[in-house]
Order: sequence, then C-alpha cells, then structure tokens
Amino acid sequence: MEGLLEPKIERKAVCNIEVREVFRITGVGVIAGCFVMEGKIKRDTKVNVIRDGIVIHTGDLSSLKRFKDDAKEAIVGMECGIGLKSFNDLVAGDIIEGFEEIEVKRTL
Repeated sequence: MEGLLEPKIERKAVCNIEVREVFRITGVGVIAGCFVMEGKIKRDTKVNVIRDGIVIHTGDLSSLKRFKDDAKEAIVGMECGIGLKSFNDLVAGDIIEGFEEIEVKRTL
C-alpha cells in the first residue's frame, strides 16, 4: 500500500545570496550583482526571491556568471551575476534563497 502513495516533496535550502546591485542590460534583461552569504549556488539551482521576509518569486536561473564569464557554481564569499527566468523585478537588498527539492517516501 505504501508503494502507491506519491512521495512528499520537501525543500532544503542550499544557499543564501544577497542582491547588492541590479543591472539592466539591453538585449539581456536584468542581472543581479550578488554576494554569496551561505552555501553554494549552481546553475541548475531552483531559487526563491525574498523581499521584506516574503517570497515574491520562485523559479530557475537563466544565467550564473563570475565577472563576464559563465560559471557552473559560486560559493560562500564570492560575488556573482545572476539572471532569473521570467522575473525582472529585482532590487538591491533582495535575498535569493537557493533550494533543492527532495522526494521523501510517505508511510501510512
């Protein structure tokens, strides 16, 4: 019977990133100049954008850069540029929280 239950999806925070500056680039969109405060962000990390303690967007990265080069990841203490898919309303002071989704087997 337990095998018929769909697994529960839990989110585990993997990084906290502070948006320090926002750049609007013609033809590219909005890029956030960020500082990684905790953890590590990878190109495939899903993110929440948090403003004043409220999640205002959940989505995926469109780009992750170190200086002008594409990056696979950024770790604590690094600065990076982040672009988000389908979201351009970033402001300095926003927090980008990276998370991974984990499937947890449900029991009766």
